[in-house]
Order: sequence, then C-alpha cells, then structure tokens
Amino acid sequence: MKRAGEVPERGETATGRITLGLYNCYDPKQWQEIMRITLARAGPVAVAFDCDLATFGFPFEQARARGAKSTDALRSPGDVARFVAEGTSIGEGGELFRDLAAAGRFHIHPFPLDGAFPAKLGRVVATTPAPAQDKASTPLEVAVELAASRDQLLVYGLGPRGLPTEVLARAPRHLEISGRGVSMETATALGALPAMLAAHLQH
Repeated sequence: MKRAGEVPERGETATGRITLGLYNCYDPKQWQEIMRITLARAGPVAVAFDCDLATFGFPFEQARARGAKSTDALRSPGDVARFVAEGTSIGEGGELFRDLAAAGRFHIHPFPLDGAFPAKLGRVVATTPAPAQDKASTPLEVAVELAASRDQLLVYGLGPRGLPTEVLARAPRHLEISGRGVSMETATALGALPAMLAAHLQH
C-alpha cells in the first residue's frame, strides 16, 4: 500500500517542473547544522507541492552530526537522506526527504561556475528582497511560465549574506514574493513561494 506522502518519480505532467535550489552562502568548506535542518524542512515542501530539490555548494564531505567528533562524508543523495533522517523529527522523521531522494528528485550540485546553473533545471529565478528593476518578476509570472510547461529553478540563498552578486547577475529573473521588499528567513520563503505558485496554477 502506498504510504501517505510517498513520492513518485516525476513523469510527464501538464506543467513545468519546479526545482527548489538551495545555494550555500556560508563558508564553503565548513558544515553548518542549519544545512541539515533546512533540508529536513524543504523535503515536506517539495513533496507537498510536487517540486524537485537541489543543493549548490553544500560541503557534504564535511557533514557532521550535532555533537559528533568526526565527519560523515556524504557522497550520494541517499547518503544525505539517511543523514538528515537520523537527526530530525520533521517530515515524518525525515521519511519524506528519504522518499524524495529515493524517487530521484533530490540533486547535489557544486557551486555553478560564474553563477551559470545547469540548463536542464530550467530558467533561473533568484529569490531576493531587492530585485533589479529590469529583472523583477512576480509569482504570477512564474506560474504562467510553469503553465506553459517551462521548468523553473527557484534559487534561495542559505546564509547571512544572501545570494552572491554573480548569481544575481546571471539570473534572468529576480523574485521578491511579498511585494514589499520584506526579507524572509530561507525556510519561510521555501514554504511560501511554492504555495503561492500552486494557488496561481489552480485558479
């Protein structure tokens, strides 16, 4: 029997694919516990709104459980899913994140060279509280792209500095979801934007 929330492999759908992209804005060589927490939070969001999930520049080879004295080098999406599940009660104890990875819908990437993300992930939409005027977009505009079967990569900066200049410069579109320039914590924006897009697509 299929368990509630179990994630299928993504087949052909009427809309474009949404990928939630987490960009590491911390020290690129040092693991932070917030990385595990954010992945645990992002898993249920991706499942709920039929998104893929991708990381960029996460130092998984330096991953360390809270209180551990040694690193737990993670080399595959399955390794990451196990690591996340072992340290969280979020998303049915990490099972939703495990399901996402098992379905091939969690992807690990290095930092994109000069801010150029893999084209296969779709059009890059950088989330920022201060979008450039000539690149500013809205959730409705992104939903229109999805309705036209065009994949969208929504890039969120994880860390205190926000997305770096080269990412913002290369991204064809910028998105500020409040319409008021309100800066949001990454996990809050991760949940809010897919919900807004789903509402636009439904109505």
